[in-house]
Amino acid sequence: MKRTEAEPAIRHLTHQWAKVAGVAVGSAEQPSFSDFKRWADEQGYSSYFSFRSTMGALEDAERWFDEELRQTWRN
Repeated sequence: MKRTEAEPAIRHLTHQWAKVAGVAVGSAEQPSFSDFKRWADEQGYSSYFSFRSTMGALEDAERWFDEELRQTWRN
């Protein structure tokens, strides 16, 4: 998997997970990236978290997760 392929997929999956988990974009609660990652793995999307990255694939994925849910204020 290439980073350029993984990013749009993870951003899309973030919104799918948020809908299933009942998490509102921009809410004051702090959505769990770990819960999202576990859900994605269970859905068969673990390959999206395996790509080359300077920061690390999981760090990039968590940043995209936070950006999509408007949670970057936590970082």
